[in-house]
Amino acid sequence: MSLSVIIVDDEELARDELSYLLRDVEDLDVIGMGKNGLEAVSLIKELSPDLVFLDVQMPGLDGFGVIKKLLEKKIAPPKIVFTTAFDQYAVKAFEVSALDYVLKPYDRKRIVQAVEKARKAQEPEMAPSEKLDTLVKLLEEQQKPQTTKILLKANSRLFLVDQKEICFASIEDGVITVVAQSMEGQSNCRTLEELMSSLDSNLFWRAHRSFLVNINRIKEVVPWFKSSYQIRMDDRKQTEIPVSRAQTRRLRDLFGL
Repeated sequence: MSLSVIIVDDEELARDELSYLLRDVEDLDVIGMGKNGLEAVSLIKELSPDLVFLDVQMPGLDGFGVIKKLLEKKIAPPKIVFTTAFDQYAVKAFEVSALDYVLKPYDRKRIVQAVEKARKAQEPEMAPSEKLDTLVKLLEEQQKPQTTKILLKANSRLFLVDQKEICFASIEDGVITVVAQSMEGQSNCRTLEELMSSLDSNLFWRAHRSFLVNINRIKEVVPWFKSSYQIRMDDRKQTEIPVSRAQTRRLRDLFGL
């Protein structure tokens, strides 16, 4: 079943990245893109899309404000997938009946999952139970106690490392390597998302789809090509890590750039 989609984000790079990821999804057409909340309301009214990928944080009318404005104007809201770099908006997203929410930086598999959820939600009898099930799982994840130590494997031995000592983690060919102050080892986690779920979200930041960094272990911010940045960590090798285009604003917010 074909889906018509609108993308709304105040950052052009984020819009382009999401459009690129959606390009190869079958039976899906991106019919419009907007850069703020007012444009979102106008596009939804004019084009009546099946699905909107809507940024939460935008100047002026934010993502939640878009929903409120649609209701005030008595425009039936389409299926909404909120996009955000901050997972604290998740529960509020479901409170306003969002179909899903996706964290930046974008992951192709996660985007496809959101699209498939939208397809299933087109069948009315499935939508309420699926939405409730998703919300329950989300709340369960948020209530899981976080451990202060992370298990790493190095030289056929298992070590417990305090997460505050971790500089960064990276993934390559499905293998997650964690670099800490005193050692380097591999995590048993299958994805960076899984590793992130056991770490302090106030301390760790997904700077790039392949890198998870400890904010307190960033030594230097290095300007890079086309208004992008790299960050230099305080590990022994002073590793330089790229900041994805979608996370550039988060970096600026963190350090007042």
